[in-house]
Amino acid sequence: MNLTPKSLISKASGLALLGLLFTSNTFAASPGGGDLKSDDIVGISFWIISMALVAATAFFFLETQRVTPKWKTSLTVSGLVTMVAATHYFYMRDVWVATGNTPTVFRYIDWLITVPLLMVEFYLILSAITKVPGGVFWRLMIGTIVMLVGGYLGEAGYMNALFAFIIGMAGWAFILWEIFLGEAGKINAKSSPPAVQSAFTLMRWIVVIGWAIYPIGYFLGYLTGASPEKSMVLLNVVYNLADVVNKIAFGVIIWTAATSESDKVLNSSKA
Repeated sequence: MNLTPKSLISKASGLALLGLLFTSNTFAASPGGGDLKSDDIVGISFWIISMALVAATAFFFLETQRVTPKWKTSLTVSGLVTMVAATHYFYMRDVWVATGNTPTVFRYIDWLITVPLLMVEFYLILSAITKVPGGVFWRLMIGTIVMLVGGYLGEAGYMNALFAFIIGMAGWAFILWEIFLGEAGKINAKSSPPAVQSAFTLMRWIVVIGWAIYPIGYFLGYLTGASPEKSMVLLNVVYNLADVVNKIAFGVIIWTAATSESDKVLNSSKA
């Protein structure tokens, strides 16, 4: 069977929706564990971010009705990212409030779904305006998997934290190379209209600046020698901040490009 990147994206979106329905039903049937205290900065951040992600999901899905067909997939994927993240944040919130422990497993389950979807957005935004080789898709996926596997092995204690950190950073560097100097960056420079070029540029700077928050959180959590209690608070606050900035901002940038290009098509058809 010939699996193209677009067919894989479609299948992954369907699986994500099925998984979300299953986990949502499980969550609804299980009682919350513990009370949120007014001085629990981490717990409060989980609550705020989970609701911000829910609001962003509703917005992105509703706005798919406003854009032209070639942009609907990109905006739908943005909604999937925030929807899956919101569901996991409900679980992570309960783990933290009930136990005071870092929800590492839930965090990486979320990232293993949402971060590849964010990388897919680079492929989709270029595919909306020109033909893009499948190699762009696969290189972004490889960099993402290396980055996440390295991080998880370090945080879960399966590998030396510093060595795992270096592996994760190598995956991140590979992604940066592809979107700045690799084929994805070159296609954007040659083929994209101004609105898409602007969106692509903002998206890759989010991967530079916004994603830099994650290694900062990892460093504060595992490489400073601070007490476990202090490390867990710093780690989770920084990770939560990074998630809300990066996942919602990514979608807003794509929404801006999609609506701008769609409005141009609509106005030209009326002229």
